[in-house]
Amino acid sequence: MSHSAGRITLWNIEVFVATAQEASISGAAKRLSTSAATVSQQLTSLEGAIGTALLNRSARPVTPTPAGEMFLRRANAILNEAEQARSEIALADLSRLMRLRLGMIEDFDADVTPRLLSAMGEDLKTCQFLLETGASHRLHDLLEARSLDVIVASDIGAAADWMEVHPLMEEPFVAAVPKGALTGGDIARQLRRMPFVQYTTRHHMGRVIADHLARQNVSLTGRFEMDSYHAIMAMVAAGAGWSILTPLGWLHTQRFREQVDLVELPFEPFSRRISLTARRGVLGEMPGQMAAQLRSVLTNRVVGPAVDQTPWLRDVMKLL
Repeated sequence: MSHSAGRITLWNIEVFVATAQEASISGAAKRLSTSAATVSQQLTSLEGAIGTALLNRSARPVTPTPAGEMFLRRANAILNEAEQARSEIALADLSRLMRLRLGMIEDFDADVTPRLLSAMGEDLKTCQFLLETGASHRLHDLLEARSLDVIVASDIGAAADWMEVHPLMEEPFVAAVPKGALTGGDIARQLRRMPFVQYTTRHHMGRVIADHLARQNVSLTGRFEMDSYHAIMAMVAAGAGWSILTPLGWLHTQRFREQVDLVELPFEPFSRRISLTARRGVLGEMPGQMAAQLRSVLTNRVVGPAVDQTPWLRDVMKLL
């Protein structure tokens, strides 16, 4: 590729990184909320400024060239520095922070998220809050791709070096069964005789549940696989079967709570941890402050009510 005059901009670096990570021009366009034509234009401009091809754009999926692999490492460092510089300038006077992209698991969207945003809105008068609600694995992907600044989600594997992690709470997985369906005695045998309503293994939580059952050699008869707490709880409340979820999932579906009993799992217990995660060193003290605010909300709106209604959760559902 012949050299053409031009300058490297943060925008075409961001486009390049997004394309390399998505392995697709259309995927990068979707992630950056722009058009495929704009992505192609920015890539051409960047390659012209550098003087060599960075991506094999005719390949499917799109892959970096050897030069692109080298530049990708530098590009990530450049974007990290730019992000940190913007944050440091804003955090010198916190009220000047203009935008915060926050990802929250759906478990918190009714009670926790509105209270957190209201409290932060009082401190950050000019800040625009962009909220993304979704499954934990998706929020982690968006944080890694720099599409979000802070996420509140279940932990997924070991924390990477670039992560700043603030643990918030731990909760057990429990059995949700139709009201009055269990008669005492051998709970495990009774559950095995009932249809199992499965949380989808397309999501991280569903895979965690399936993997734990496999390790315990527990085989269940399932006819339904769903990705919504409301759908699962509706099925359980209607007597169509039982499910494994967490107390947060039960609290999230207030409409069906009175028709569903929560009981301890009759085999090896397991739990999940929910944390606030951000990119290390980018937002100064803000992630820690947000975590402190969240723990206060979780005490009053989640852990307290759950323990009041189901006292046996007292020692297993806790703040961290």
